[in-house]
Amino acid sequence: MAAPSQGSDMFDEIVMADDRFHGEGYQEGYAEGSQAGAAEGRRCGGLHGAKIGAEIGSYLGFALTWQRLLPKCTDEKNSKKIRALDSLIGMIQKFPYEDPTYEKLQDDLEKIRGKFKQLVPGQSEMSRGNRGLI
Repeated sequence: MAAPSQGSDMFDEIVMADDRFHGEGYQEGYAEGSQAGAAEGRRCGGLHGAKIGAEIGSYLGFALTWQRLLPKCTDEKNSKKIRALDSLIGMIQKFPYEDPTYEKLQDDLEKIRGKFKQLVPGQSEMSRGNRGLI
């Protein structure tokens, strides 16, 4: 920057310094905010992913346990239960754990939740001690 020749140039430098500092502060704040936002996004995404993984894991454990416990009878009632359990297990096995950009992730998750609720219609009743299955 050239040396000020007169008082008006010095005044312009003072006025322009405010704009320059504002711009520099904005750039620094933007860079820090971007870094903090990315870190927060990774933390939040990891936490949310862990919750979904735990939920789906509990559904799979439920389905596999009941699949083993139900007798392999040919009666209509157990046959429907076994088909529903097989359907839930198949849905869980096809769930895209490794692809968070999958467009139908939420839809598939809702379908799994719906199938589980179909198998255990009164979840609140189960928590009160009623052991009714399917």
